Amino acid sequence: MDRRRILQGAAVGVAGALAAPAVARAERVLKLVGAFPRGLPGVGVNAERLAERITALSDGRLNVKYFGGGELVPPFAVNDAVGTGAADLGHTASYFAAGKIRSAMYFTTFPYGLSAAELSGWIRFGGGQQLWDAAYAEHGLKPFYAGNSGTQAGGWFRKEINSMEDLVGLKMRIAGLGGDVMKKIGVTTVNTPPGEIFTSLQTGVVDAAEFVGPWNDIALGLYKVAPHYYMPAFHEPGPGLECIVNLDLWDDLSEADRVVIKAAADATADETTADYAYHNVRTLTDMVEKFGVTVGAFPDDVVAALGEAAKEAIAEYPKGDTFSEQVHEAYFEYVRQCAAYGAAMEGRMYAERAAVWGV
Repeated sequence: MDRRRILQGAAVGVAGALAAPAVARAERVLKLVGAFPRGLPGVGVNAERLAERITALSDGRLNVKYFGGGELVPPFAVNDAVGTGAADLGHTASYFAAGKIRSAMYFTTFPYGLSAAELSGWIRFGGGQQLWDAAYAEHGLKPFYAGNSGTQAGGWFRKEINSMEDLVGLKMRIAGLGGDVMKKIGVTTVNTPPGEIFTSLQTGVVDAAEFVGPWNDIALGLYKVAPHYYMPAFHEPGPGLECIVNLDLWDDLSEADRVVIKAAADATADETTADYAYHNVRTLTDMVEKFGVTVGAFPDDVVAALGEAAKEAIAEYPKGDTFSEQVHEAYFEYVRQCAAYGAAMEGRMYAERAAVWGV
């Protein structure tokens, strides 16, 4: 046999073997749309990181292109865009879709509901993921938990709030079920997209606005037009974020690529929560010392009124939606358990730590 021919055949075989992975790796270019402005700390930046992470973990098989809020679809239309296939993936907060998917509210937050750690636990180990999958499937969506901002702030106000009388008649930007609660105590509410909050406050369209917490709120410049800041939020004790995937796309993916997307969502969830935990603390110090923001808590009569109004709004929320009633029971059974545990554990720890350090 011709030795040269044997060597040439071997070389071709080796070259073919080396080239095979590149041929097998059929690249899919996917669009990920976000609800938040590109580059916004936390929610905007981590949405972009999610896209980059999926691309890297899949070795480019899933080449994900990121579009910030409003770049490809309106900020509050992410779920619709992904469900219909206008986009492949999304990064948003599930309660933005509650007008069409009523049970979506439970996977972001409720007044006096779950903290960041508690929500993550319920979704991952308490049956929350299975309920979420069922809620979203009929809308063409596969959801994943994608992180949390931690306890949010009560908001920015043009004037100081000393009693209930100061709230009645105000117009406020507030998201989620918090808007229903505020209406019950005499506040007119709107849910303005994040990128429009500053202008709404600056022009007097609203008298007050909440968004997230110190880190995001400073980035939007809200302190420049409303100097009174109230903490904490009654309505968002631990609001979750979501990564959503078009269900037809999900069903068409290989098992390996499904694992990639879940792993990317899990990593983004942990990174986002840590991002907020660190930067909110640092930013609050700057807010007071550098920007002269007045930080306070709502007066006792306001807290009492919000609590009563919240219980009414929470009880009313699931009525008329059979699936929401099912999720409601599971969610609030866990909330009550968490409230008891938190009073005995984290609540005391925070109080004792503050006493030790004189704050």
